[in-house]
Amino acid sequence: MSGVQTITVAAGEGDQRLDRWLKRRFPQLNQGNVEKACRKGEIRVDGGRVKASSRVQEGQEVRVPPLPEDRAPAAPRRDKVTAADAEMIRSCVIYRDDHIIALNKPPGLASQGGSGQTRHVDGLGDALRFDSDEQPRLVHRLDKDTSGIMLMARNRLTAAQLSEAFRDRETRKIYWAAVAGTPHPRMGTVRYALVKAGGGGDGGEKMRTVHPDEVDDIPGAKRAVTDYAVLDTLGSRGAWLALVPVTGRTHQLRVHMAEMGHPIVGDGKYGGSGQENQGDGWGASFGGEISKKLHLHARHLSLTHPITGARLSLTAPLPDHMERTWKMMGWDGLDVPLDPFADEEA
Repeated sequence: MSGVQTITVAAGEGDQRLDRWLKRRFPQLNQGNVEKACRKGEIRVDGGRVKASSRVQEGQEVRVPPLPEDRAPAAPRRDKVTAADAEMIRSCVIYRDDHIIALNKPPGLASQGGSGQTRHVDGLGDALRFDSDEQPRLVHRLDKDTSGIMLMARNRLTAAQLSEAFRDRETRKIYWAAVAGTPHPRMGTVRYALVKAGGGGDGGEKMRTVHPDEVDDIPGAKRAVTDYAVLDTLGSRGAWLALVPVTGRTHQLRVHMAEMGHPIVGDGKYGGSGQENQGDGWGASFGGEISKKLHLHARHLSLTHPITGARLSLTAPLPDHMERTWKMMGWDGLDVPLDPFADEEA
């Protein structure tokens, strides 16, 4: 056994999860070791208790308890990415330079592993190395059933800078959605806070809304803000919306639209029902030949490139099921502004 150690996070090691930082330095550790030591307060950062998922920054001091000298049992061998999956994930690339990869994530593909998730973007990263020695890193996530733009950083420095840009809201994200009914007014802001509701079942965690005036009284509640704009309608039956998540909470857009009485088409978790919606705020289906898949797509992302400083503007084509819906509705992306909120902010 080693003795207690205090290790300073070195330059270039910042902005990564504590558990990953520890396991890189001490290969004999496994995830269970790290989580147990954190719960017992044996691992501390700058003297404070932390979770295994906490992020360490350059210059912080990490207290490491006595460790076994033997290496942890080898992790189960991870199967290589199949040729078919490699071709699929490479076909999703819509932008690539020496620092960033942007994907148009298809619906149904999880961003990273979790309960029952064996096939996900993070696990396919080896197919996205191209000419780099490093595997690209996720810097944000999309729900499994949400399609559209996802960024990956091709090295640790870029990952840290992109993560900071997302935290500081220096990125501009615009989603497209088809919703049941037509919101009034046609442009507005939803400000309901969100808190975990539990009972997500096989579909994972579920969120519920909290009135903004009550957020300080509800443990775990976090303020959430969504801007929306109606781009086109199907009479009173449905609408095409542009959505901007001013904050980035779990399932935020889906919960906010359902709270308004205009659930996103195909959202069985928050839509109240899979039944056909007659514009009365109940049910998340248009019926007929319209797909029952979730109609939520990360359409546009703009940000300042963390290395070059240039403004980067990315747009992702709709997935097949949404493209078919748009055609049936007579909706055309050429008929609407890229950012319908721009005039409001001028």
